[in-house]
Amino acid sequence: MLSKSLIEDVLTAALSTGGDFAEVFVEDRFTNNFTLQSGKIETCLTGRDFGIGIRVFMGLQSFYAYTTDHTQEGLLKAANNAAQAISGNKLIQLAPLKHETIETIHPVQLLPHEVDKSRKAAVMLKAYDTAKSYHSSISQVTVRFMDEEQNVMIANSEGKWVEDKRLRSRLAIQAVAVRDNKMETGFYGPGAHQGFEFFENLNLEHYSNEAARIAVTMLDASPCPSGKFPVIIDNEFGGVIFHEACGHGLEATAVAKNNSIFAGRLGERVAPEIVTYIDDGTLTNEWGSINIDDEGEKARKNVLIENGILTGYLIDKFNSRRMGMESTGSGRRQSFRFAPTSRMTNTYIAPGKSTPEEIIANTEHGLYAKYMGGGQVNPASGDYNFAIMEAYEVKNGKLGKPLKGATLIGNGPKTLQLVDMVGNNLGHGAGMCGALSGSIPVNVGQPMIRVSEITVGGTKGE
Repeated sequence: MLSKSLIEDVLTAALSTGGDFAEVFVEDRFTNNFTLQSGKIETCLTGRDFGIGIRVFMGLQSFYAYTTDHTQEGLLKAANNAAQAISGNKLIQLAPLKHETIETIHPVQLLPHEVDKSRKAAVMLKAYDTAKSYHSSISQVTVRFMDEEQNVMIANSEGKWVEDKRLRSRLAIQAVAVRDNKMETGFYGPGAHQGFEFFENLNLEHYSNEAARIAVTMLDASPCPSGKFPVIIDNEFGGVIFHEACGHGLEATAVAKNNSIFAGRLGERVAPEIVTYIDDGTLTNEWGSINIDDEGEKARKNVLIENGILTGYLIDKFNSRRMGMESTGSGRRQSFRFAPTSRMTNTYIAPGKSTPEEIIANTEHGLYAKYMGGGQVNPASGDYNFAIMEAYEVKNGKLGKPLKGATLIGNGPKTLQLVDMVGNNLGHGAGMCGALSGSIPVNVGQPMIRVSEITVGGTKGE
C-alpha cells in the first residue's frame, strides 16, 4: 500500500524530535449501505475511504496525526506535525522493517465487489417480504444491508510491517406492528466477518420472522411491575449488559488510569465460580473477529475471568507501557481518523451446565428477558440502565404473559456476583461499540443466565 522506503522515511520523520516509538496505519476501505422500506430501496450508498494515521510515543505520552494525502510530501508533513508535540533529540534508530505474512483465520468466499447489486437487493426483498407477511398487524418493515472491505497496512519503528484484509457483512431487520393505537417494534441484526456468502447461508426466514414476532407479541404485553426480582437473561445479545457494565471496565483504557472497579484486582474473586468471561478475536468468521488488531498484533483468546477469578485485562500497546504488561492484541480503532486503544472483539460468558429448561423451572417468581434493547452505563462505576425489548413473567417455574416497559437497573460488577445459574446454550449477537477510538464491530454473547436479584423498573404507573 506504501513502499518500504516511504514507510521508513515517514517513521524517521515521526521520531525526529525525540520520540521512542512511531507507527504508520494505512487504510483503504470500500463500503456499501442500502436501505429498503415499503418494498423499495430508499437509499444506496457506496463509498471509499482512504487515509493514513501516524502515531508517536515518548514515554507515557502519545501523539497522533492523520491525513488523506498519500504523497511523500503529505505524509512527511503529517509525520512532522505529530513529532512537533515532542521537544527533544532523536534517541533511537529504526529497526529494519520485516514484512510479516498474516494467516487469514476467517476465510472469505465472495468479495463484495464481485457480487452484483441485484443479488444484494434480492436478499433485502426476501427479508422484507418474510417479515411483512408474518402477521396482518405488521405495518412497516425496514431492512438495512451493509458490506465492507477494509484493507490495512501497519508498520512501526520496532520493525513490524503487516497487511490485512477484513470483510464484514450485516443485515438489520426492523419490524413495526400496529393495532388499536398501540405500536411495538422488533429488531434482529445478524452479522459476520465474511463476504457475500454470509447472506447466501443466512437463515433469512428465521431472523425476519423473529423481528416481526417480537413486534406482534409485544402488542399484547401487560405493563411490567417494578421491584427486585430474580431475572433470567437469554443468550446471544443478552450479553450486552456484561459487555457494557463489565467488559469496558476490563479494558486498559480504564484500568491503566484506575478508572475501573477492576483495577489492581488480578487474582481476586469477582464472580461466582460458575462464571468464566472471555474475549476471543479468533472465533472463526464471527462479527467481532480479527486476524490482527489495529496495531498489528495477532488475534488471541483472552480469558478475563476464570471460574470467578479475575485473570486478565484487554491491553493495547500504549497502555501496556502504563501497566507494565504485554499487549493482548486488543488495540482497535474505527478508522485511520482514530488512534487505537484497548477494545473488545467477541466477549462472552462461557457456557455452563444448566439447560434453559432447568433455569426456568428453578425460578419460582421473576422476569425473563428474551431480547435486550438499548441502554446506558457509567464505565467508571459499572452502573447501568437497560431496556428489555421482549420480556415475560416467570411464575411457578413457567413462562407467563409478555411484559412491556421492563428496564433493568443495577451495577455490572455487583450483578456479575449475583449470577447463580449459567446455561449450556452459548450464542453470540452482533453489535457496534462506541468508545474513545470510535465505533467498531463487536460480538456480545452468553448462554442463558439467571441473576438472583436485579432492580426492575416497570411501566410508569405500575
